[in-house]
Amino acid sequence: MAGRVSLARAILRNMLLSAVLCLPGKSLFAVSCSVVKHPAPSLADMALLGAEYEQAAVLYRGGLRSHPGDAELTMGLVHALLHQQKLQEAVDAVKASLAIDPNSAALITLRGEVELRQGMPWIAAQTAVESARLDPCNPRTHLLLADLDHINSLFATSRKELEVAHQLDPEDPEIRREWIHTLTLQERIAETEAYLAAPRGDDEEDLFRWRLYLANLKKMAAEPHKACHLVSPAASTEIPFAVFMRDPRHIAAFGLEAKLNGRSARLEIDTGADGLVVSHSAAEHAHLKSFSQTQMTGVGDQADKLGYTAYADSIRIGNLEFQDCTVRVLDSKSGLDEVDGLIGMDVFSHFLVTLDYPMRKLLLGPLPPRPGEAAVAAPSLKTSDEDRDDTVAPAPAQNAAVQKTSAHGLYDRYVAPEMKSYTPVYRVGHLLMLPAALNGQKVRLFVLDTGAMATTISPEAAREVTKVRSSFGFNVKGINGKVENVYAADEVTFTFAHISHKVQSVVSIDTSRISKDAGMEISGFLGANTLDQLTIHIDYRDGLVKFDYDPNRGYRY
Repeated sequence: MAGRVSLARAILRNMLLSAVLCLPGKSLFAVSCSVVKHPAPSLADMALLGAEYEQAAVLYRGGLRSHPGDAELTMGLVHALLHQQKLQEAVDAVKASLAIDPNSAALITLRGEVELRQGMPWIAAQTAVESARLDPCNPRTHLLLADLDHINSLFATSRKELEVAHQLDPEDPEIRREWIHTLTLQERIAETEAYLAAPRGDDEEDLFRWRLYLANLKKMAAEPHKACHLVSPAASTEIPFAVFMRDPRHIAAFGLEAKLNGRSARLEIDTGADGLVVSHSAAEHAHLKSFSQTQMTGVGDQADKLGYTAYADSIRIGNLEFQDCTVRVLDSKSGLDEVDGLIGMDVFSHFLVTLDYPMRKLLLGPLPPRPGEAAVAAPSLKTSDEDRDDTVAPAPAQNAAVQKTSAHGLYDRYVAPEMKSYTPVYRVGHLLMLPAALNGQKVRLFVLDTGAMATTISPEAAREVTKVRSSFGFNVKGINGKVENVYAADEVTFTFAHISHKVQSVVSIDTSRISKDAGMEISGFLGANTLDQLTIHIDYRDGLVKFDYDPNRGYRY
């Protein structure tokens, strides 16, 4: 097994390097390209735009029987299939058309889109570069490059690629959706209203989210608030973990004791959670007033949960105090048993985060300044979607060295000399995702999730490397309630970022919901039974992590 594990580590290292290195340092902006002119939509196109995905697939297939290998028809069919989560059928459709026209840049880009959706961004990156060489004017290629740059924390480069994609095809619904988020508040309101004025291929769930987003934008415009900011003199701290019991079997969970508006709150540390989420009772106790409606998604078989956002005048964690910060409030108590809320470590994305599980403490320190920066700006608490590394401009650059690496105040990943031993990870919003080799064989994406009681794997990924049995009585629940179908996968060794962990009877659950939201196939979660034996260092700003394991600290793998 040692040889196989070493091979798996080498594969993962090479994949992560190639996923970053094979992306173009700068796009072919100088090439003269024409703006795409779309013909009148066909019946199949109208069905796709109207979210009638099954009917659209039937019509596109009919067209392909008459025009096999046609790129536009194949693209429509694949997008209709992906909306229905029919991933293998989408793979087969691309393969069939490429067999007829193997040098089609449009089809090669489409293959890259499917590879990304399959959870193989390291392969999709190579495909995107191949397609860009064949046709530097394809807007979908620039969109794919933008998405790949984005999950690699190359935010400045991603923005440039997205701008080119939008210049070439401003009517493409997917390009337009992403472009809207680059605008100012008032521009986003106007463009979101225009986007919602006609069918764009969104299903009812997505339309609900867009309408909720628009309502929140209008609320922010009508009642602007100060940005969350640090008011205490300290910019770093060390905070001991609090230990909670989170289920009848007395499984320990680690958290932080915080104060919201001076009222105590017990918050579970959860790298799988987005921002700061508290229960309705905790919000009432802290006198948090509702600002706008929100929706929250998590593990569980129930529908997404509604809640609301509120502003806390003061949030104190350790010796750090922040003011005017957003808090999300969950109306129901689902997923918050025994605690007052969840604290995602992405709230500390302006810090270098260290979760020292063996010593049971959280350390927050300054991030290394980028080249040309005199110092990093004073950190704040990132509790709002309006305060993200990919959308909000930091302080103006001090000199030309910084200007070269930024676009619109955005920056690409910077690996400081003292962080050369860190592993780059993929990041989608608050989620950190690592490729993990399973039993030294298949490589799949897993979410770093300290809030999960156990490392889990999807039944599909588990069946590729081991046997999967029926439920063994393990209860899994989250914000979206209880998971009804829980299986057990026989022994699996997970190899990721220089760590190898063998797990017996791995919890196996469906991960299709999180895969849809992430836009990539997620094969499971690296949970507490793996992570609480490690010291975890996280640089959210640059998408970097490092795991330390010391067998002399009382743990054994």
